[in-house]
Amino acid sequence: MAEEFNLPWISTDSIREQMRQIVRKEDYPDLFHISDPSFTAEKFLTENSAEEIVESQNKESFEVWKGVEAFIETDYVWGSFIVEGVAILPNLAANLMNKNGNVRPVFLVDSDEKRIRENVYTRGLWDDADKYPDSVKDKEVEWVVAFSKWLEGECAKYSLPIVHVGDRKTYVEEVKKIGF
Repeated sequence: MAEEFNLPWISTDSIREQMRQIVRKEDYPDLFHISDPSFTAEKFLTENSAEEIVESQNKESFEVWKGVEAFIETDYVWGSFIVEGVAILPNLAANLMNKNGNVRPVFLVDSDEKRIRENVYTRGLWDDADKYPDSVKDKEVEWVVAFSKWLEGECAKYSLPIVHVGDRKTYVEEVKKIGF
């Protein structure tokens, strides 16, 4: 998207990692839940349902959003830019949009379970696909599907636009139709 619109971008993953270096664990406990040395992707994905993983991710996203919002409110270099990532939750985006008229959220959702599965097994979600066992990747697929459904419901609740990801050209055109 950034390339198509010729805009700089930052990922909420980058903001999360920066925050982990500068904030205190006791002030942002849900930001550090995976920093426990005994924590592994395999254990987390095996011991939690897809819905519990969505809930856990959303708790972390709520913490990350504080950094996202600070970035948006204090950036003076880029002017216009794209923030992308799983930590952008509809309720938080809607609140920021109401405070700052320059914020224009659009949510990209992939509902194609076959494509999701292919991405998880070839690229990986938790990490590079070859760095953790295939035995937990079906749970990741369930997690993405559950999150997509949750996201669609939340976007409807806040009247935020959703674009379903198909091929690149199609979804870029859909985003343009929304007015970006």
